[in-house]
Amino acid sequence: MRWRDYRQSGNVTSRGGLIAGGGIGAVVLAVVAMLFGVDPGDVLQQSPSQAQAPAANDSMVQFTSSVLASTEDAWSEIFRQSGEDYPEPQLATFNGIVQSACGTAQSAMGPFYCPRDQTVYVDLSFFTELRDRFGAAGDFARAYVIAHEVGHHVQNVTGQLQAGGGNEQSVRQELQADCLAGIWGYVANTHQRTTSGQALIEPGDVEEALTAASAIGDDRLQKQSQGYVVPESFTHGSSAERVAAFRKGFETGDLRQCGL
Repeated sequence: MRWRDYRQSGNVTSRGGLIAGGGIGAVVLAVVAMLFGVDPGDVLQQSPSQAQAPAANDSMVQFTSSVLASTEDAWSEIFRQSGEDYPEPQLATFNGIVQSACGTAQSAMGPFYCPRDQTVYVDLSFFTELRDRFGAAGDFARAYVIAHEVGHHVQNVTGQLQAGGGNEQSVRQELQADCLAGIWGYVANTHQRTTSGQALIEPGDVEEALTAASAIGDDRLQKQSQGYVVPESFTHGSSAERVAAFRKGFETGDLRQCGL
């Protein structure tokens, strides 16, 4: 993904916060099963210390800003075609623990979208976990994560995002967000160009996103963490379902395929 040659969003902020005592490795497999959820819920209670906000010139902050800009351009055009304005979300990068309008956000929870303040929250250390623990490396794997959370924002502003419906509803909403991430990928792949005129999406990028989608399927995470799979407890969908949802959006570019 040629993100370094693409504009950066003005909707990204870097926040300081707290770092909980101890590492997150012991709980990563358990909490990543909640990955991409809308409501962060309760966090681990550990003794905190101060953390610095990610620097604006940090390469991951710049990457996140460029990916968010790409989603802004894609969704603004899609909404415009329907005669509507796209209300751009905010994105907050942070280290450790930070407060959101939905409660306390912690790095071990993974990225999430808070509909109450229309903000995507990303602890940048998650991208290292995604690469090292789950084998989902590459810029487009990380971009998929951001685009999925932006998908929740699209659900929110179109009235598709609902709370309190149980696991079955949660799975439907998460798979729809995967499909909407695929819609962004379709637009980025077919229409978006860098400042030098090159295609934003490079060969191999889509495979990176599919690897990431597979890596965080409920069945795979449950198998890794407890050795067996309980489909009734799924909240995000199986690896195969998540891959299929992203692929459907990416290959068709058709919002109707995502239920919109």
